[in-house]
Amino acid sequence: MRAVLAAPPPTLLVIAKEPLPGRVKTRLTPPYTPEQAADLAAAALGDTLATLDSVPAGRRLLVLDGAPGRWLPAGWEVVPQVAGGLDARLAAAFAAAPPGAPALLVGMDTPQLAARTLAEPLSAARRPGVDAWFGPAADGGFWALGLARPTAETARRLLLGLPMSTARTGGALAERMAAAGMTVERLPVLRDVDTAQDAAEVAALAPDGRFADCWRSLGTRVGAVR
Repeated sequence: MRAVLAAPPPTLLVIAKEPLPGRVKTRLTPPYTPEQAADLAAAALGDTLATLDSVPAGRRLLVLDGAPGRWLPAGWEVVPQVAGGLDARLAAAFAAAPPGAPALLVGMDTPQLAARTLAEPLSAARRPGVDAWFGPAADGGFWALGLARPTAETARRLLLGLPMSTARTGGALAERMAAAGMTVERLPVLRDVDTAQDAAEVAALAPDGRFADCWRSLGTRVGAVR
């Protein structure tokens, strides 16, 4: 019991792009315009940050490509993304996490994420014996990766050279964790918002969020966007 009470709270990381037209959610265009796609991206990011605000944490870091705006809530530290491919940027995000506490990284593409989905697995009572947390995405990628003892070396070993944005990305990461002998807690499968159909399905899963409100304001039928 004493060890559980002394367990340090986790670091939460979100990796994101500044929601600017033409730079985010380009696969939503068409049917959405670049400006509308950016609005959806901003709403998704807003929902994600708000959800993680409800998850107990020691620090909250936004690993950002771009500049923060008024959408950034209080209490979040901004860390710039490094140059390079997505594998390098993800690995470097873990290097920004303070030592001595677990770190979990999510993207900005799952606004339907519920706080309990992370709060329960990351709780001190559930952590003993767990080396990593893995959240597979419905498209074969992954939406979350957590390390119980994050180091730059561990993150690089797991992520550098990983084939990104393919139907095998999540499976390849899971294979690397297994090869490293890690005990992995698997999180639920979630759908990333990449396409207009994804947007419709995710909005239906979380109808009360910013993302769903934005999606409804743009037209509820795919192809009927103004």
